[in-house]
Amino acid sequence: MDFEFDKKWRNLVKELSTHQDEELDFQSILFLIGIQELNKGFIKLNKDQKLEVMHIAVCTVLEPYGFYEYSGHDDDGWPHYEVKKTLPSLDPRDQEKFMKQAVMDYFDKN
Repeated sequence: MDFEFDKKWRNLVKELSTHQDEELDFQSILFLIGIQELNKGFIKLNKDQKLEVMHIAVCTVLEPYGFYEYSGHDDDGWPHYEVKKTLPSLDPRDQEKFMKQAVMDYFDKN
């Protein structure tokens, strides 16, 4: 990763971790995005629902890149997305950078 990218990521993590007991990791940040997009306030989630929250986050941050498109909410108020194009095959380092950039873009626009 280049220095500016890494610096921007560290600043975002620091900002998002301000009100937490410890620094948030990437998975925790995705979970926060998913919870924000779910917009249901405080609710108890089971394991499957937590995975769905993560899926909501991934779809949300990748939607501006054209990979997903919001298709509406179900009867329980959960958002759903439609796959629009296949994600590129990237090595783990490039995939991490791509996802981090998508998360930074998400917070830049919100």
